[in-house]
This record gives sequence, structure tokens and C-alpha cells, in this order.
Amino acid sequence: MKLLLSWLRELVDVDLPAPELARRLLDATAEVESWERIGADWDPARIRVAEVVAVDPHPNADRLRLATVETGDGRRQVVCGAPNLAVGQKVAFASEGASLVDGHTGERTVLKLRPIRGVASAGMVLSEKELGLSDAHEGILVLPPDAPVGRPLVEQIGDVLFDITTWANRADLLGVLGLAREVSAITGAPLREPHRSHGESDRRAADFVSVTIEDPDLCRRFTASVVEDVRVGPSPAWLQERLVRMGMRPINNVVDITNYVMLETGQPLHAFDYDLVRGRRIVARRAAPGERLLTLDGVDRALDPDMLLICDGEGPVSVAGVMGGGDSEVNDATRTVLLEVANFRPGFIRRTSARLKLRTEASLRFEKGIGPEMAEYAQHRALHLFERLTGGLVAAGLVDAFPGKQSATVVDLPAARIEQVLGITIPPADVLGILGRLGFGVTEAQGGYRVVPPDWRPDVERAEDVIEDLARVYGYDRLPATTLRGSLPPPEPRPVEDLRERVRDLAVALGFQEIITYTLTEKAKLERVVAPEDARRLDPLGVVNPVAARHTWLRTSLRPALLETYAANRRQREGALRLFEAGVEYLPVEADLPHERPVVCLVLGGERLDRWGRAAGERLDFFDLKGALGALLARLGVEAAWQPRSEFGLLDGHTAAIVAGSERVGMVGQVHPATAARFDVDEPVFLAEIWLEDLVRALPERPAYAPPSRYPEVRQDLALVVDVATPAGRVLDLVRSHRAAGVRLAADLFDEYRGQGVPAGKKSLALRLHYRAEDRTLTDDEVARIQAGLLRRLEKELGVTLRR
Repeated sequence: MKLLLSWLRELVDVDLPAPELARRLLDATAEVESWERIGADWDPARIRVAEVVAVDPHPNADRLRLATVETGDGRRQVVCGAPNLAVGQKVAFASEGASLVDGHTGERTVLKLRPIRGVASAGMVLSEKELGLSDAHEGILVLPPDAPVGRPLVEQIGDVLFDITTWANRADLLGVLGLAREVSAITGAPLREPHRSHGESDRRAADFVSVTIEDPDLCRRFTASVVEDVRVGPSPAWLQERLVRMGMRPINNVVDITNYVMLETGQPLHAFDYDLVRGRRIVARRAAPGERLLTLDGVDRALDPDMLLICDGEGPVSVAGVMGGGDSEVNDATRTVLLEVANFRPGFIRRTSARLKLRTEASLRFEKGIGPEMAEYAQHRALHLFERLTGGLVAAGLVDAFPGKQSATVVDLPAARIEQVLGITIPPADVLGILGRLGFGVTEAQGGYRVVPPDWRPDVERAEDVIEDLARVYGYDRLPATTLRGSLPPPEPRPVEDLRERVRDLAVALGFQEIITYTLTEKAKLERVVAPEDARRLDPLGVVNPVAARHTWLRTSLRPALLETYAANRRQREGALRLFEAGVEYLPVEADLPHERPVVCLVLGGERLDRWGRAAGERLDFFDLKGALGALLARLGVEAAWQPRSEFGLLDGHTAAIVAGSERVGMVGQVHPATAARFDVDEPVFLAEIWLEDLVRALPERPAYAPPSRYPEVRQDLALVVDVATPAGRVLDLVRSHRAAGVRLAADLFDEYRGQGVPAGKKSLALRLHYRAEDRTLTDDEVARIQAGLLRRLEKELGVTLRR
């Protein structure tokens, strides 16, 4: 919302400097984003008001004239080519050295005197473009007749333009009147409301037109008035100037009045050419299927039954609350105007605007919630201006359909509640004064106040709303500063969230890079990674109004986004690529919100890098990802086992479930080449998931700890031959569980081999063993005996033999 200081001063006396006014509005009302001084570049000594006292022809040019102007310190002769120059006008005059905008290039320049077609010019009579007010350069700027000669122009028409951001439920702040009321409440200066009086002809508006509201759930009120004998033409200069400074384009006096009143009151209006309204009737109804309307912006728009139309006797003439139609537009031949001022439900206006992709000044105001009573207020303000600026005759009365009329809201405000909420007592005189200046009806009652919110404040519904208004105007800076008292409540445990953060940190430490992807996706992408029989994941929740087709469904798996991101990054870089995301899957729940299942999904692929960061010629494989997961789980204190598993979209024989105790806490595997190809990945890629809700149940209460031994360990490498079907994990579990004479064994797998030298149906596992005793240094003979016992047990339980 833009706010002109000069317009504000017409409604309330404001003597505050612009920075101070901005600060006080920011503290109490709304955020002032910025302000601009109109005329800040006008030198008061060089750009002043002058009067044209004579106009003579130029001796050497037909299109130029010689103007004699009175500047206040003497008369000057200037050469001027403006066609609208006339004797008696008050104009803007610039003398040598003034900083102006070049009318041809648009660049700033300094005025230098020089002869023009052989005649000296003592200065320049200025247009709006040369002053930087607009792009108008066809004629000079003509000032009001009462402008004092010699007065600096910045004092005559200079101004301050504020840019203010208002709140979503304060439509009244989208009008100058609403902001003036706020300034009145803040400063204590009285508010001067705009004139709304007007005459009436002996004909009644109800004799011209009827109004019917077929859908009162969407249209709460519709008022119509009629103005006859209207003379359509340009608006007066002051009105055009005000509209331009507020960012609107002047069109003609009829349309300009509706825009002016909207900017002033915050209530949108629309003017129809009455003679183009068919059937002399207005109907507010929902659109019929397939109905279309050519709107004022020249676009033929398709409508649907969720939109409200304003129709005449034969069809739609306006999209309610958004934009009018071209068929009933006011034009130069218009002689009778039908003026509509209505009130609509905010939510549906927002939906209509979004569906039509058409955001207008009217829809912006309606969607914030305008009080229905403002329709009548804006009608009379507009009719006052119609009578004054178009010479029209106002038909008596209004046609007023008001099915949504409600009784006034009454709020009981106990004085004790004010003190309870704010921590201070506001004197009764201040309470009555603040609420009165804000337009509330307020009377003192036993123990407090009885408050009636004004009709332009539908956001005020309860005592706390009134207290908020009191506090912001009274001044938050007047609330006492106190230290916190009492004890802070104990923090609520959030084990899943805490685990997620630990897993994220560990994944980054293991060389994975975190990504964040959209939670909305496409069904086709989910179908690539979800089994056809998994009906729950293939029936995701949809978004009612998606911003794009590819962001329509809440994801039930993180896998598509991870694989898409992997493919996009693989095209940009070589070498190893490790990515992960800590997100949620939205799993549908019948008759309830979806279950948001927290998951950490990891993906890995590419070539290993050597110590110098160059490709080493070996590709990362299943065991690289399995090893990273093993290290991550070990740091969490979780003892994990790996069990073969079949999973849709993953390669059989290269997929395992991660088991901790009795919980399945995740999975790891190689993405099936066919699935990878559907995501434009043409290399082996490996994927894992950690299910945090399951993993948190497997976390130990406290991490296992054993003090380090004072004695050195013995290390041995063994090559064992085992059946291909025997998982390496079973071999490792058996070795780690072996005990002999107080000696502990630890084991790691560092190689697996199948091929020449290993019998068919067998594989070779290379283990590194660590022997350690707590009370002595082990001898070679002791290690040999322990190893022999371990080999006998391996052979007996798993059929394992030592590779020779």
C-alpha cells in the first residue's frame, strides 16, 4: 500500500517529519518498507512557482513562443514550445543551474542558458517529465491558480510517498482513510472524514435497476446506485496527479473516481455503462459450466462453478471481486452510470484470483476481508465526487441487497484482563480515548468496558483482539522490562529428532553430501521405485491447487528424488558421488492426516579416488555403502546384522536388510539397472535407507564401554573358504563370539574372492583377526592354539576350511 503524505494530511493533521511518522507507524500499525521524497531534487532557489503574464510569437520559429513570466524577483523571458501555454497560468519555472530530467534522453542534466533559434531564454518552463513526476512531456505542468508566485516548487507540490506492508486481516489499512485513522489514534489528532454528501434527483435508483443475489454464501451485500447526465472526460489535474503518484493510470473521470475512492476507503467499486446493462437487472450467481467472459484486460477467460459472476439480464458482465467485463465498460459516449459497490467472501475471491491467475487491486482488498458496511460508505463518497466532477444527477436512494447482515459484535473487556495480558494497568481515560479514535464504540461497564468494534474491523472478535489494539497504540515501549521469574520447564525428550541430527552429522563425517528435495512429486516417479502391490504408497495424498504438475503428490518414498539428484549431479562431475537426505515419507492414513515417517536415504556410486583425489580405476560397490552404514551404526552403539532380502527396484543378491536386535531398521542394496536407467543413471549405483522410528528403539540406553587393555594385541590375516550361500556376516559373528582363556577376538572382512584357485560353489573370505588378553602379553603358541580351536569350530558349524 502506498500512502501520500499530502493525502494523509487532508484527513488528519500530521506535523511529524517523515522518518518519525514512519517509525511510529512501524511501532503501532504496519511495516513501513521505505519512503520517497517527491521533489527532493528540486533546488528551492532555482525551481519556483511563476505566473505567465504574456505570450508572444517567436520571430524565427512557428512552433515556439516567447513567454514572459513573473518569478517573484522580476520578470523573465523564456522560449517555450508547449501547446498548452497560456497567459495567467501558474507554472514551474527553472533558472540556470537547476538539476532536471532531460525530456528526450531521460537522463539528469543541469540547465544551461543558451539562445534558442536566435532568441535568449532566461530559464525554462517545466513539464512533468522534466521534474521527474511522470513521462508526460507534451505540455507544461499547470499549477493551481492559488499557488503563490516565487514559492519554491518543492513546498508547493513536493510530497512524501510511503510504501507500507499491511497485515493479512486488515483490509482497512489498504485505504488512506484507514491509515489516517491509525495516525489519529497514535498522535491524538482528530480525524476529518471525507465528504459524502450529495444531492438527489426526483427519480429513484430502484426504478432503474433491480439486484438479486442467488448465492448469499459468496456475496454478502450488493449495493447499486445510478448517476444520470454524466459528462465523461479527463479528470481534474489534482485527481490524476494523485492516482499517478499512487501507481495507477488515469483513464477518465468516471473510472478515476472509482479508483480514487478505492484507494481512499479500501473498498473496491465498479462502474458500468447503464445503457449496456441488458434487462435492467443485476444478478450475483455462480458461473455455469463452460461459461466464458472477456475481461477488461482483453483476455477471454474460462470460468467454473466455484467462481461468482455479476450478470445482467442476458449473461456475465464481471468476475465478482476481480475484474469487470469489456461489454459494459464506460466509454466516451456513456451518459448514465450504474455504480456497483459490493462485499464478497474473502476466501473465494482468493481462490478465483489464483485460478484465473489474475491479481488485481480489487481482489487484493477483498481477500483480506472488508466489512460489509463499507459498501454504503464508499457509495456515498463516490456519489459526492460524481456530482462534483461529472456534473451528473444522482438518483435517490440505493438498491441494497444485504442477505449477510449480522448484528453488531459486542466484546466484554474486563479491566483485570487488560492487566493480566499486558502486565500493566492502562488508565480508563486512555482506554476510552484510544478505542474511540480507532472507531470503536466503547462504554464503561462494571469492572471493565463494553466494546463494539467498527464495521470496518471484522478481525476483532474477542477481548484479546481489543487488548492488542490498546497495547500497540498505547505503546509497547511503555510496557515495563522485567526479568524472567520462575523456573524453565524441563525439555521434552524428542528421541527421533535427536537421532536424525546425529545420523546427519555422521553421514557428513563419512563423506556424504546432504541434499534437500521437494516433498511434492509425480505419481509416475513413485511407480518406478514402489512395488505394484504396495497400494498404500501408490495412493499418495494430492495437493488441491499445485503450483506445477510435477509437484502434485506428497511423496511416499525419498528414492525418486535421490536418484534424480544423483543423475543430475553425475552429469556435472566425475569420481565418487555420495548423497543423502534426511526427510519424511507421507504415508496415507484412512480418515486422518498422513503418517510422516522419518527416513534417511543415502545413495552412492562412481569411481574411488586415490589419495591425490584422482580416479583410481575401481568403482565403489555394495561393500562401500555397507561399510559406511556399519561405521555409522557402530558410532550409535548399535550392533547390526545384515540379512539377504528381495526389494522392488533393487538387484537380487545385492540387497540386504539391516537388523538390530529384533528390529529391522533399514535396508541397503544395488539399484536394479533397469530402475537406474529410468532415472538416466547408466552406472552401478547403490542405495540405503535408515528408518529412524525403528532405529531409535534399537539404541542402547548407554553406549557399551570396555577399558583399553594395557597389553598389546596380536594381528593375523586368515583366508577362509566357505560356501557361496553362507553370508560373510555369519562367519564374522562366529569369530567375534569365540572365547578362549580370557582372550577376546575382533574381526574385520577386508576381501572376498571367487575365481581361479577357489573350488566352484565356494568363495574366499579374507579376515583380519585381533587377539587381546586383559592380563598378559600373548605368546605365539597361545595364539596358535586359539586359532586352531577357532578353525575347528568354523569347520564344524559352518563348513569353513582354511585356504591353502
